[in-house]
Amino acid sequence: MTEKHLIWDLPLRIFHWSFAFTVLASWYTAEQEGELIDIHMQLGYVAIALLIFRVLWGIVGPKHARFSQFIPSPKALRSYLKSSSKNETTAGHNPLGALMVIVMIVLIFIQALSGLFINDDIFSSGPYYGSVSSDIEKIMKFLHHNTFDLMIGAIALHIGAIAFYWRVKKQNLVIPMITGKKNKDQAKEQDAIPHSKIILACILAILCAGFVYWLVVINVPVVEEFYY
Repeated sequence: MTEKHLIWDLPLRIFHWSFAFTVLASWYTAEQEGELIDIHMQLGYVAIALLIFRVLWGIVGPKHARFSQFIPSPKALRSYLKSSSKNETTAGHNPLGALMVIVMIVLIFIQALSGLFINDDIFSSGPYYGSVSSDIEKIMKFLHHNTFDLMIGAIALHIGAIAFYWRVKKQNLVIPMITGKKNKDQAKEQDAIPHSKIILACILAILCAGFVYWLVVINVPVVEEFYY
């Protein structure tokens, strides 16, 4: 059997697919003309919790999950682009994939955070709607409705890159994100991680969920709408 090495830890894989499902479900519920607005808002809270977890996991998680290991320098990015025609592999995120991670985190964070401060003029409003000035609410509404188009573009690029690697470079990027393992042609033994830090991930997940509950339930100010 082909020798394989653990590269993507289990918490990172759960985050990845949960994140993808949350984004897809958020898009679907937003398109239902308000009928699923409550679910849409709850998905936004889930997205915030996931993003906070990913940021923390990017600091304390296993090697390939850490930002310090995969955020590329301009020199590394140029070097990768020059050698992109070669059938080279990277154990973790390649430089372009690393940039996509950062872009998606930023875009969806803006999308989810801005949703806390707006309403849809018909059915419901975010938990912090009315707690800021009308000017800030207008900015948040603009961000919430326009960041989504950028998200769609980023997702399309992401899927296109996966298809390119599969068809042109003959590298399947999906299976390793399911199993966590890459074969010896894609990753060396020294690239492998010893374990997934599951206990630490569970503690962080509970803390993130608790924080979001505090943010959108306990800490919500009781205010009257004000405008200036």
